[in-house]
Amino acid sequence: MEIDIISEDENPMLHRTDVRFEIVHDDATPSRLSVRDSLAAKLNKDSAEVVVHELDTKFGMRKTVGYAKVYESPDFARDIEQDYMLDRNKIEAEEGAEAEAEEA
Repeated sequence: MEIDIISEDENPMLHRTDVRFEIVHDDATPSRLSVRDSLAAKLNKDSAEVVVHELDTKFGMRKTVGYAKVYESPDFARDIEQDYMLDRNKIEAEEGAEAEAEEA
C-alpha cells in the first residue's frame, strides 16, 4: 500500500491539519485502521491523532482517495470529533466523559 499526500490544509483554530490523500493498493480496499496507521507513520504522528473520515474507491480500480484530520494531540481529537467517528477509528473516548454518561 502506497500513500501519496494530495493536499494539507492547516486549521489552527481546531489544532489540526486536514489531509487529502491517495492510496494505490494491490488487493482489496484497505481497512480504515490500516490506512490510519500508515498515514500516521508517513506524517510522523501517533495513530490516536489521526481520524480517517472518508475512503472512496471507484469500482474495479486499485486507487482510493481519502480525507483525514490530523490533530496536534489525541486530546484535541477527543474534544472535537463526534463519538461515532472516534469509534470507527478505534480512538478511546475520555474516561471522565464515559463515567459521567454512565451515571446519568
